[in-house]
Amino acid sequence: MKALPKGMFTALITPFNEDESINFDALRGLIDFQVESGIHGLLIGGSTGEYHTMSMEERKAVIQAACEHAAGRIPIMAGIGCSRPCDTIELGRFSAGCGAKWGLATAPYYHRTTRQGVMDYFKEVAAGCEVGLCLYNYPSGVGFELEPEMIAELAQEPNIVALKDTADMEHTAETLAATRGMDFAVLQGFEHLMLPCFALGGAGAFGIVHNLVPREMVELYETFMAGNWKRANELNARLTNLYQYMELEPFPGPVKVALGQMGYFGGVLRKPLTMPSQELSDKVTAELKKLGAIS
Repeated sequence: MKALPKGMFTALITPFNEDESINFDALRGLIDFQVESGIHGLLIGGSTGEYHTMSMEERKAVIQAACEHAAGRIPIMAGIGCSRPCDTIELGRFSAGCGAKWGLATAPYYHRTTRQGVMDYFKEVAAGCEVGLCLYNYPSGVGFELEPEMIAELAQEPNIVALKDTADMEHTAETLAATRGMDFAVLQGFEHLMLPCFALGGAGAFGIVHNLVPREMVELYETFMAGNWKRANELNARLTNLYQYMELEPFPGPVKVALGQMGYFGGVLRKPLTMPSQELSDKVTAELKKLGAIS
């Protein structure tokens, strides 16, 4: 049996100082907040973690620091995706050595390849990366969609364990149907589609907003899975505005501002990303007050 990710995973930010250096003390504080809130897992160095602005050595340093500080208290999924399979394998092996349980990778991006090229990429990475591989379907960011039939074929590989599906609900539903009965987990990547995904058999969800309200995310998941759908829908409705605000302007700017308002260090965005407008920051502040996250 494969070790499958399950439950709510926070796509953790990477806190940067004003000079854009990594603030490792702040990173450890954010991990403690998540662990103490009962979140089921952490995604370290993913898109929300601004991996695309970091060097390979910086990515390794963040993954290592997170795994060392988590110290087995919470399972870690590391963002390991690179354009070249050899680099993805290198980062996967490094993450495994640090204690990460899974690695997340998109299809190769920028210079598009064929369907077969993508299949070969994932199979090569899965065979060599030494962590359970979670496919990341992110067509709006990568420019390539992993079709449900492709995912079902890849799910038969011994070390391919899951999918993070940041796509429309039709794609998620078709993928769940195509992989039903397999030793494979499908997790949603959009907060507003979490409940429909769970209803169709999804194993969990990743989210940006989990950085801010991890306890509420855990309650939402566990309430739904316990069959109290009415209560889960009520919780979800309270959080809908916050879901939307996190990506109204380039992420993870809004969530970093919100963390600062909550007393945590979110830090700056690395260039060329820009911080959110004052108008959006004010909306986020008002929503956090409404939710009781700040006074």
